[in-house]
Amino acid sequence: MSRKLVAYFSATGVTRLVSGRLAETIGADLYEIKPEKAYSDNDLNWLDQTTRATIEQKDTSARPALAAKDANINDYDVIYLGFPIWWYIAPRIIQTFLETYDFSGKTVVLFATSGGSGLGRTVDILKSSLPPSAKIVTGQLLNGGPTATELARWTKSLKL
Repeated sequence: MSRKLVAYFSATGVTRLVSGRLAETIGADLYEIKPEKAYSDNDLNWLDQTTRATIEQKDTSARPALAAKDANINDYDVIYLGFPIWWYIAPRIIQTFLETYDFSGKTVVLFATSGGSGLGRTVDILKSSLPPSAKIVTGQLLNGGPTATELARWTKSLKL
């Protein structure tokens, strides 16, 4: 039986709720990816081109700093990686997380929450932050507070 981790980034709490339910449903450990500097409501205003999140998302080299680097990735075979969708892609801090640890030989299952957009180019962008031996699984959007039954059905369908 593989060891599982649900690692997530959540700026507003939506992804946190889904991640907690997912970890509980599949018997996984839970790890929160925290930025060194938390995002304020003003930082997240997508209508303002001068906000922190907008500037980061437009800069493909942006790698927001992590508050901690204590995720024990080596202890896990499968990492479910959750995040909100910002500007049709994962927040840049997800790339920071992936580039901080060695994911060689790991399976990374993506899941996201979104107010209305899909995963966009997320998979392709995140693949470039992983070593070639890591397997990335295109997950799905988990909007609307999926139930434990729905999460169990989804994770079983992955056949991991």
